[in-house]
Amino acid sequence: MRLLLVEDSVALADELLPRLRSEGYACDWLVDGRDAARAAFDDSYDAVVLDLGLPGKNGLDILQEWRDAGLGMPVLVLTARNTWSDRIAGLGAGADDYLGKPFHPDELVLRLRTLLRRSHGADSTPLLTVNGIALDEARQCVRRDGDDISLTGGEFSLLRYFMLNPRRLLSKWQLAEHLYSLDVERNSNVIEVHISHLRDKLGKGIIETRRGQGYVFRGLLP
Repeated sequence: MRLLLVEDSVALADELLPRLRSEGYACDWLVDGRDAARAAFDDSYDAVVLDLGLPGKNGLDILQEWRDAGLGMPVLVLTARNTWSDRIAGLGAGADDYLGKPFHPDELVLRLRTLLRRSHGADSTPLLTVNGIALDEARQCVRRDGDDISLTGGEFSLLRYFMLNPRRLLSKWQLAEHLYSLDVERNSNVIEVHISHLRDKLGKGIIETRRGQGYVFRGLLP
């Protein structure tokens, strides 16, 4: 899953970026509100973490611009302005959630996880379960018959994206677009390797290949 962090505090970004990446998210970071306003139109983001007090352009104006243009990605607003009127303004502009500063990174991770599941129609149970596969996002492993099946970071990120988009045809380009940040080379061969490893660990039929088109997540169920 690919996230956009829009935050002008370097100290806070330095704290959040490693944590979000350790959770398997590809993260782009922008400071200026004008750059952020354009970025959501130019790139595919699964969610945005948006500060309100930004240089160049106010976060509320950016959010309103996105929503007016029909961009529906989940947006989690961060702000030191934490009064009830500020919350109403943020939610009224189209925010999906609102987190006041200071906050603990664990809470941000949990809120993001909930937003992403909700946006894909998945439930909020501890395990992400789709078509017989139970993914423990907190521990980045698959649970089966009481045992853990370990995953590498790349395998986890890819499997989570497949599970949030079950039975949807996904091209290599789409997968790369949502799994890698802008500063990482998007190599489709790496995706093929991860898919091969997931099949070895979980079963050959969990991911269907459609030649010339892409892949479809099937899970363990027919």
